[in-house]
Amino acid sequence: MRKITINKNDENNRLDKFITKLLPLMPERMMYKSIRKKRIKVNGKKSDISYRLKEGDVLELYINDEFFEKNSSEDDFRSAPVNLDIVYEDENIMIINKKAGLLVHSDKNCKVDCLINRIKNYLFKKGEYKPENENSFSPALVNRIDRNTQGMVIAAKNAQSLRELNQKMKSREIHKFYLAIVCGVIKKDEDTLSAFLDKNKEKNKVYIKNKTADLKKFKTIITKYKVLKRSRKFTLLEVSLLTGRTHQIRAHFASLGYPLLGDGKYGKNSINKELKYKYQALCAYKIQFDFKDENGFLNYLNGKKFEIKSENIWFIEDFNSRISEKY
Repeated sequence: MRKITINKNDENNRLDKFITKLLPLMPERMMYKSIRKKRIKVNGKKSDISYRLKEGDVLELYINDEFFEKNSSEDDFRSAPVNLDIVYEDENIMIINKKAGLLVHSDKNCKVDCLINRIKNYLFKKGEYKPENENSFSPALVNRIDRNTQGMVIAAKNAQSLRELNQKMKSREIHKFYLAIVCGVIKKDEDTLSAFLDKNKEKNKVYIKNKTADLKKFKTIITKYKVLKRSRKFTLLEVSLLTGRTHQIRAHFASLGYPLLGDGKYGKNSINKELKYKYQALCAYKIQFDFKDENGFLNYLNGKKFEIKSENIWFIEDFNSRISEKY
């Protein structure tokens, strides 16, 4: 039998969700049966699976040791570099300027050097993240951007911040703005565009339709843009999303005949090769917090805006000089 004391980062988790995080090797059916048969108790008593854990609760787990074995990849973050471009940091959150080419999470081809592992190792070395003291929580990202996209990513240092930021993101109280170079000259200075998007998970690619009757398959997308500057063959845009779908900016503009410069999936490889762009010219350059609830844990962020300076966005200087002069 093992005892687990619920800490601040564990509280408010449903019992079944907490056990799933604590014992990822345990089959779901076995986990539910163990709760039902009192092989998992809370404060010495049988508990409902939906019970919300409180700080100080004590779990008794009459579970085989094999399910407590640690995943060997859990400590991979200790080998990750700690070099980060930190836009903002406090005791609860971090905002990072992720460079183009860096994954936000590991995948089968890159298991160690990704943004979240860099953040974990950075906080570990600062003494703010101590894995041995955590049952179910580790620092986590609130938003994601593509590997080949530069821009701001928010990370939560504790569970309370993660819960609140996830809710704010879902209710669109965190506004994100992007800078992008598209191929072609957009004549209208600003517009709000709508279409429908379908994702092919196997190909990791999305498809856009301007009209659709199959709303079960296709998701509505709304993309707002403003022209900042034009050259003879390209347009620099500020873009904001009223819906947040996979590859929305890249696929939406490509479907209209204005693919992003440097985009190997939706763009024009001949132009990308000519201008030597190996990443899409897209940067999540600004984040603004606009909270509706004034009593939240992170209310001190309300009204704040964070922005990456143009000189730190890899394609802006190139657009203002080489592209504007030659193209």
